[in-house]
Amino acid sequence: MSFTGLRPDALDFYAQLAANNSKEWWTANRARYDASVRGPFEELAEALVDEFGPVKIFRPFRDVRFSTDKTPYKLHIGMVTRERTAHYLQLSEQGMLVGGGVSDAPTPALARFRQLVNDPRSAGDVEATIEELEEAGFTPMTDGSLKTAPRGFPVDHPRIALLRLTRLAVGREDPPADWMWGAGALDVVRERWRTVSIWNEWLAENLAEELARP
Repeated sequence: MSFTGLRPDALDFYAQLAANNSKEWWTANRARYDASVRGPFEELAEALVDEFGPVKIFRPFRDVRFSTDKTPYKLHIGMVTRERTAHYLQLSEQGMLVGGGVSDAPTPALARFRQLVNDPRSAGDVEATIEELEEAGFTPMTDGSLKTAPRGFPVDHPRIALLRLTRLAVGREDPPADWMWGAGALDVVRERWRTVSIWNEWLAENLAEELARP
């Protein structure tokens, strides 16, 4: 089926799931999840494959093995492309998150990134790339960032915010909006993933060897 838009009922679904996060509620509402949440997401993913390659839609179940929060279901649905430098899309009660890059950057990649940020000869290229992304509404993902400077760097470094990053990823969040519920959402997501590609291409050009390491 062709993509005709996401469903506004997805927001209500996740709001109600947040208040009733149990197997019983999920089982009673599984058909609604398939129709209002996963089905339209699958159609959108299929429409993106030609340009961005295979897309994985995440399962709705939380991994609770090492968590004190044992609620079984995620409060969002997400999809991701399968490259090392990926494109990501998430829908939740709060709206839409579009992002990409590398969330689980290996230590060698982070070390090399910090070298590039620290070196005045390469810092301008890093900052120019991020500025281009910021003009399109994207910012580096700072959740998980270090609370202070990484070892070997001063706390008053002029680019300390970049040095503290632990995720080499960027994102843009939008609250629920009417454009999400029509076929035009495909064009918006496609264009925003193209913007993410600017960051992914920078990572591939500058950190390809380090990203390939464990």
